[in-house]
Amino acid sequence: MKLIYKIIIFIIATFVILSFIPFDRTNKLSEAEIIAPEEVKLILKRSCYDCHSYETKHPFYSYVFPVSILINHHISEGREELNFSEFESLTLNKQSSKFRSIVEQIEENEMPLFGYTLLHRDAILSPEEKETLITWAKSRGGDSEDDDN
Repeated sequence: MKLIYKIIIFIIATFVILSFIPFDRTNKLSEAEIIAPEEVKLILKRSCYDCHSYETKHPFYSYVFPVSILINHHISEGREELNFSEFESLTLNKQSSKFRSIVEQIEENEMPLFGYTLLHRDAILSPEEKETLITWAKSRGGDSEDDDN
């Protein structure tokens, strides 16, 4: 039985030590704010910006191993796929492609991620908010067929 306690203490100590591995959590300055109605900006900031901008808010649990690794990975992937902080510097064709992706992700209930909304209940999009975002994205080019990837 003492061996089990030693193993448990070792595992906990390892997790605590690994929690001190630093990740770069600094947010760069945004190049330009996304052009959108204020209602859309508020929805995006509440439900999307933590992973899709340089305005990420890191909660306390994002510093705890192994959650820190998972969250850092999600943020890196999210920014790589769509970064609202750099959005206005994209070509119009790339913006159109991103807008189509926004429409698709929202219509298929793929964003925001289920795991994210478990802890961030305020990020859940209501049907009205989904429609607002979809209408906005389509009006900005999310319903065209041009693509420049």
